[in-house]
Amino acid sequence: MAALRFLALDTDTVRRYQAGGPDANGQTPERATSSGGGLPCRHCLRQIPEGAPYLILAHRPFPQAQPYAEIGPIFLCAEPCERHPDSDTLPEMFAGMDRLIMRGYGHDQRIVYGTGDLVDTSQIEARAEGLLARDDIAFVHLRSARNNCYQGRIERA
Repeated sequence: MAALRFLALDTDTVRRYQAGGPDANGQTPERATSSGGGLPCRHCLRQIPEGAPYLILAHRPFPQAQPYAEIGPIFLCAEPCERHPDSDTLPEMFAGMDRLIMRGYGHDQRIVYGTGDLVDTSQIEARAEGLLARDDIAFVHLRSARNNCYQGRIERA
């Protein structure tokens, strides 16, 4: 079994977005006010509280553009927040979701076919361990089961 490491977005990337830097589509992140619930920040891995400002932006969680480097919407706290520490257990924010899409990626940053699956939250750690035990899997993405939005990354510890 592979030891796991759950990763939030890195602080340098988030600070650029919070400072108004362009998103993956070259646009300035949109600002809005949270109505509470359903707005997970990909940096602190908490729900953005009601009344708090947040950003909506297009993010590509890959180092460079290529056919498998999906771009999609994410939410971030508009004000600086503390990055969720890397963890060997599923962060609490995900435990409140019933299912997530999991997908394995190779060392070339491309989807490894046959690894994508809709997984009950209670099975995420076991499924990630199984995927990361494979030599052809470099990392795993967690994505929203409803909208396919990027949620976080899992690597070998």
